[in-house]
Amino acid sequence: MPKAPPLHSDLKRAILDLLDENRTMSVATVRPDGWPQVTIVGYAHDDLTLYFEVARTSQKRANIEREPRVSIALGHHTSNRLRGLSMAANAAEVTDVGELGRLADLMTRRYPGQVMFSPRESALAVMRATPVVISIIDLPTGPGEPRLVAVDEDGVTSQVHNAPIVRSSEVGVDVSVNYNQIQKGGYRPDAPL
Repeated sequence: MPKAPPLHSDLKRAILDLLDENRTMSVATVRPDGWPQVTIVGYAHDDLTLYFEVARTSQKRANIEREPRVSIALGHHTSNRLRGLSMAANAAEVTDVGELGRLADLMTRRYPGQVMFSPRESALAVMRATPVVISIIDLPTGPGEPRLVAVDEDGVTSQVHNAPIVRSSEVGVDVSVNYNQIQKGGYRPDAPL
C-alpha cells in the first residue's frame, strides 16, 4: 500500500486542541467473556500519546493485559457544534522510570491543584495508549463526516481520504477502517434508526 502523505499541521493541531480542551475520556476494552467494557478516566497526553491510571486490581487493567487494543472517545457538544475524537489505540503499562518521571510533570501541569494524580485505590498502574487511527469530529450540529488520520509506529500521521485503510499495528494485528459516505438519499440512509 502506498504511504500516505504527512498530516497537515492544521489537522495535528486540531487533534492536540481536542486533547487539551477535554479532561476525561472513555476507554473501551474487551472483557474475557467478549463483552465490551467502557470506563471514564482522566488523562494527560504527550503529543498524540495518551496516559491514564488504573487500579492494579481493576477489570480494565486485566482486559488490557489480555487484549491491548482499545478504543477511546472524548469530546463535548455545544448548542451548535460537536467536537471530539475517537481513537483506535494500543495500550500498555508504563514501567520505564524516565517515562514515569516525564508523566509526573505532564500531570502536574495538566492538573495543577492536585498534589498526586492517583485513583482511590492505593496500588495503581500507569497506562500508555498509542494511537493507530484517530477520527477527528468537529462538526456543526447534524450529519457530517469525521476526518480520519492514520498514525504509524514512529508517530508519523497522515490523513486518509475517503478510502479504507489497513495497517499493521505495534502488536502485529491489522486494523481495517472503513467509513460511510453521506449518501445522496440522506445521511447514511441504511443505518438503523
